[in-house]
Amino acid sequence: MTEFLLLAFVFLISGVIAVPVASRFGLGSVLGYLIAGIVISPLLHALDVDVISIQHFAEFGVVMMLFLVGLELEPAILWAMRAKLLGLGGLQVGLTTVLVMLIAMALGQPWTIALAIGLVLALSSTAIVLQTLNEKGLMKSDGGQSGFSVLLFQDIAVIPMLAFIPLLAVPELMDVTSESGAHGGHAGDAHHELDLNIVAGLQGWQAALVTAAAIGAVILGGTYLTRPIFRYIAMAGLRELFVATALLFVIGIALLMMVVGLSPALGTFLAGVVLANSEYRHELESDIDPFRGLLLGLFFITVGAGINFALLYDSFASVIGLTLGLIALKFAVLLLLAKLFKIQGTNQWLFSLCLAQAGEFGFVLLSFTVANQVIPQSIADQLLLVVALSMLLTPALFIIYEKFIQPRFTAAGDRQADEIDDDGDIIIAGHGRFGGIVNRMLRSAGYSTTVLDYSASHLEILRKFGFKLFYGDATRPDLLHAAGIEKARLFVVAIDGQEQITELVKYIRKHHPDLPVIARAVNRSHVHELYAAGCREIIRDTFDSSVRTGRTAFEVLGIHPFQAELLARKFTEDDRHILKEMAQVYDPDTPNHENLAYVEKSRSLMEEREAQIFGKGAVFSAESDSGWVPPGKRDVVAIEADSLKEHY
Repeated sequence: MTEFLLLAFVFLISGVIAVPVASRFGLGSVLGYLIAGIVISPLLHALDVDVISIQHFAEFGVVMMLFLVGLELEPAILWAMRAKLLGLGGLQVGLTTVLVMLIAMALGQPWTIALAIGLVLALSSTAIVLQTLNEKGLMKSDGGQSGFSVLLFQDIAVIPMLAFIPLLAVPELMDVTSESGAHGGHAGDAHHELDLNIVAGLQGWQAALVTAAAIGAVILGGTYLTRPIFRYIAMAGLRELFVATALLFVIGIALLMMVVGLSPALGTFLAGVVLANSEYRHELESDIDPFRGLLLGLFFITVGAGINFALLYDSFASVIGLTLGLIALKFAVLLLLAKLFKIQGTNQWLFSLCLAQAGEFGFVLLSFTVANQVIPQSIADQLLLVVALSMLLTPALFIIYEKFIQPRFTAAGDRQADEIDDDGDIIIAGHGRFGGIVNRMLRSAGYSTTVLDYSASHLEILRKFGFKLFYGDATRPDLLHAAGIEKARLFVVAIDGQEQITELVKYIRKHHPDLPVIARAVNRSHVHELYAAGCREIIRDTFDSSVRTGRTAFEVLGIHPFQAELLARKFTEDDRHILKEMAQVYDPDTPNHENLAYVEKSRSLMEEREAQIFGKGAVFSAESDSGWVPPGKRDVVAIEADSLKEHY
């Protein structure tokens, strides 16, 4: 018990200290965990901890992560990805395997060992890449989606690899054949897992039937059984029971996949896709996500702790050379495929850099190859270092993308901006969920708009539906000139990104001070930034929908629709008054909590509101809106009728 608590304490405190520090310097949580593992590595060795066994356990975090990824994908979306899944993924694995095999043969390895090495190093790290893409908000980009397609194909490809690798066994090429089992956990673990495989001794058609039956069970069970099961569990009213059921569901599917010789990650991903439209999707996500985060963190720590520094010291030049060579080779293959599949601009660099490392399945396959006498132990030890170091360098690849590649492309433009041939006198920057509605409203009223958007794939989709949009970075002065900003009557800033919105507003107010600007704000503090930048028409992108929700809540609670509308308008008026007052003392160069005038004004307004609500008998709810004429009896009847239509 004491040893377990000590080990848990060491892992937890290393992560708690290292990850915030790494995040503070913009290195990301993954590199923080890896550094934590390196730091505690001597202590773990002193305590004689079996890091590899812990790593195998922590790999279940990858299984949970793919389940959560599946929950975000509806079957229709997955079907739409089939071209990238098979084309990009298949070519990446095939080309990388062949090139690595040729290089290994050139270095003197027999073709069997060379082919096995190629298969091992063709894979990338699902855990690190998906974690980092989600953390940095890049998962929805073209590069992120393409990378996910390749990773998913690689997870599927592991299954035939496990079936094919034993055919490459050449025992006479082993350094010492008997050492296969003597080197510890990997070989034993591989044989132990094979004992669970019920299809190992079956004929091909029988194994195919069993495998298809298992996949069918996951699909049918996820479609028809999960709802009544979770409904039954929810009746108990115990959250811990629902969490236990969610874990049971994921672990059970993973175990079923292992029994029939499939990847557990693939099975749970498939289950997640099946449940993507389930009403329990968000509850499952919230219950599984903490376990996923902890296990992935533990996995990254074990990767850092598992680096064999003694071997690295003895073979430093060769290991570093092989690691950098592998990254360069995979980067070149991925960049070629990105151009072939027309992934454009920064997305092709993101796609190429994020998958340039080896993956965690490499540890599994290397132990499997040693156990089956395919790769000598001495070579496997060096390859384990190459895999671990390449994973360790992955955060650096993302830093290269963010610090060097992305800014350069942003300045130069990802692709040639469209030639703007429209003469609209209203310019809308951004056509997402915010700017798209603004554009539709203005055009429905007969106004002519010029819309600029920076997502090439998004624009191509919208153009197929008849929207007239122009590709280009709305923060570029030359593009704004081409869009006719000098003669525009109105400029609507609806792009994403707080900093980009603020910088665009500053540019317009400086160079076109007479042009009216309506700017999107992402939160309250952003309102103050835009106010300080000179913008006065500021719209928070979730405020109006939130107020309408509050008004509807009043009505559901029994308040008359007229009074509910009155309360909503009064709240809006009061909130805008507070924002305007706070904006007067906002200083963009001073943090709010250090701005004494800002703090004093905030406390003063808070006391004033509390006095209105509590000290004067709920004056807030009783005040009338002088700007809105109270409706007559006929108006009230019409409001009630509209309310009924909204609810029914």
